[in-house]
Amino acid sequence: MTKLAYLECPTGIAGDMCLGALVDVGVPLEYLTEQLQKLSIAQEYELSTELVHRNGQLATKVHVDLLGEHHHDQHAHHHGRHLPEIEQLITQAQLPLRAQQWSLAVFRQLAVAEGAVHGIPPEKVHFHEVGAVDAIVDIVGTCLGLDWLEIDKLYCSALPTGGGTVKAAHGRLPVPVPAVLKLWQMRNCPVYSNGIERELVTPTGAAIATTLAIDFGAPPTMTLQKIGLGAGSIDLPIPNILRLWLGEARGQREVNFSDTSSCTETIAVLETQIDDLNPQAIGYIFDALFAAGAVDVFTQPIGMKKSRPGILLSVICPRERVCHCETILFQETTTLGIRHSLQQRTILPREIQQVETKYGSVRVKIARIGEKIVNVQPEYEDCAQLAKEHQIAWREIHRQALHSWYSNA
Repeated sequence: MTKLAYLECPTGIAGDMCLGALVDVGVPLEYLTEQLQKLSIAQEYELSTELVHRNGQLATKVHVDLLGEHHHDQHAHHHGRHLPEIEQLITQAQLPLRAQQWSLAVFRQLAVAEGAVHGIPPEKVHFHEVGAVDAIVDIVGTCLGLDWLEIDKLYCSALPTGGGTVKAAHGRLPVPVPAVLKLWQMRNCPVYSNGIERELVTPTGAAIATTLAIDFGAPPTMTLQKIGLGAGSIDLPIPNILRLWLGEARGQREVNFSDTSSCTETIAVLETQIDDLNPQAIGYIFDALFAAGAVDVFTQPIGMKKSRPGILLSVICPRERVCHCETILFQETTTLGIRHSLQQRTILPREIQQVETKYGSVRVKIARIGEKIVNVQPEYEDCAQLAKEHQIAWREIHRQALHSWYSNA
């Protein structure tokens, strides 16, 4: 069953509101604290929650309190961080794979927007307040929470513009601030005015929504299961609450173990050939595309004009992710054009089962043709995580998972 989440943002979105909604819906604060400690900045902040009322409604407020010498004006220039430093913190933390990929994608999206506003490359962006400790915790914590909930698809409502001005690192700015406007433009977000003249969407909140949400507008068709309420910091004419809807997809064909026939679906294929890109960038592009929802990404060596060697970069993704994947290709490669087509693919019914090895649990994917099992494969991410934790070969975890499944089949 496909797990869906919907961000309803009547008073906008900020990183701490996302965290509050996730904790309110059931993500353990202890889990977030434990995982965030891997970022090696735990000595700089303290994470806590409380229940608060907003216009009579009870919601969860998350606090990221800076400690010691790090307790300073959030706009102080010398405490900001550049993108490479933040990426290093995240990649070295050994977070769950999806949470890591999503976190990197959110910060990269934010860096691209800030860089466009200031006319500098993303790597040179000095994040100021959005690179401070609280924003790192908000973004990475949100990605950890969505991964813990095993969300397959995230949607978001249209966003309110707000109004007035706000003090920032470069002085007083109009609301919405330039970075938020750029993020909206990059995703063609639907926006509207709710008549509240305050900053309602922060750069951190906008980056989370525009990077992780696959679509904006009305809630998707779903079976609603839970609602999480994340409180904003100030009182507004309407309840300052971000509402996180959790549910399962309805009205869509689910491929499951009891379905004995194959299923045909429409998928998008993006292609571009490149001959002038540093090969070191390819790995990063793969991660960004997978975080954006790509089903598969691969390259092939090719010969190009003037006898130059190059690569053909191909991306397979759902139709609703074409725009986002194309944006990443244009931003992260030197290509000037992308071909895309829609193709039909046939997929087999499959089921995920859990097996136990002496090193821990591993998910195993089983595929069938009719009643016959034709493929049994342990999930790569689970094997990789256990291999890192126990400092043994990945193939040994993979072998043990297969042995465990066949022994109990």
